[in-house]
Amino acid sequence: MPLPHVLLSAAVSLDGYLDDTGPERLLLSSPADFDRVDEVRASVDAILVGAGTIRADNPRLLVNSPERRAARVAAGRPEFPLKVAVTASGDLDPAARFWHTGGAKLVCTTDEGAERARRAGLAADVVSLGPELRDWRPLLEHLYDERGVRRLMVEGGGTVHTQLLQQGLADELQLVLAPLLVGDPDAPRLFGPGAYQGGRLRLLETRRIEDVVLARYAPTAPGTGPAVSAADRRWLELACDLAAQCPPSETAFSVGAVVVASDGSELARGHSREGADPVVHAEEAALAKISPGDPRLATATVFSSLEPCARRASRPAPCARLILDAGVRRVVTAWREPDTFVAGADGNALLTSGGAVVVVLPEYEQRAKEPNRHLVGG
Repeated sequence: MPLPHVLLSAAVSLDGYLDDTGPERLLLSSPADFDRVDEVRASVDAILVGAGTIRADNPRLLVNSPERRAARVAAGRPEFPLKVAVTASGDLDPAARFWHTGGAKLVCTTDEGAERARRAGLAADVVSLGPELRDWRPLLEHLYDERGVRRLMVEGGGTVHTQLLQQGLADELQLVLAPLLVGDPDAPRLFGPGAYQGGRLRLLETRRIEDVVLARYAPTAPGTGPAVSAADRRWLELACDLAAQCPPSETAFSVGAVVVASDGSELARGHSREGADPVVHAEEAALAKISPGDPRLATATVFSSLEPCARRASRPAPCARLILDAGVRRVVTAWREPDTFVAGADGNALLTSGGAVVVVLPEYEQRAKEPNRHLVGG
């Protein structure tokens, strides 16, 4: 079941606190970082917070820039992202600014919480997800299927961030480190105790923004090591699904490919024999849809159901070379190319020698083979 790209956003002190215990909200970000957050908000379909954040901070969660709001409207999107509140009890103040600013609002809660939220007259749609809120997957599935949310920004609080990471459902962590120390053991921390899925996070970017530092990480999926995220698996599944759309052939494999930017947005997709070209390969078809020199390619990933080819008769350049020439330096694939049509070809070796990181997830091999059973059997 597809899920949104889940981006966790937080700012913390050097000793890991979200706030102090004073009556006023502790400002951890700089003005330039607040503008960066505004830019991220403008890029997403929904912004999610827990009930505790609404009670403690009374946030508006708006896109403040008129230019960014206008760009959303020009692209056919709502002026503001959907605002999502998650609460088990449904006990939320109907006078909070959350409900009276911005665009559409949604409350995700329990059966009991839904009754309380509706009685309170909250200015929002109310959705019950069952008798309790422990598993975040049904909530994310609802956002994807029923609300059209493809990119979800999660702005707090610490319990929400902790649970999404522990359940392996976060795709990206944007963490701002502020140059101050709180030192109060009663103050709220970003992450709580418990078992976290995956291992060492993969660093995507570091950036100095005035006196704070932004670090972007990709959490890793359990058992895959630090190079593979939960999002990697979902994109590779999509590539395998695209392979099933290929016109059948007795002389070529059916392959699907997706090119994904480092922020989790899809740049292009393609599949073998797409359109009117009977010999186009999946990676070739996807890359052709992206402007050459697009700066996002340098940090993008190509997901392909089959190892990109190292030799081919139908084109001067094989797909592994096309990937390298496009500037992409990370490839995730499901299935090593057999010798059915080209003996001894090693696209992964060509990619590696060109400086690309290649990740093979063999647990998806059978899924990649499915539209090719008439060629390879099994």
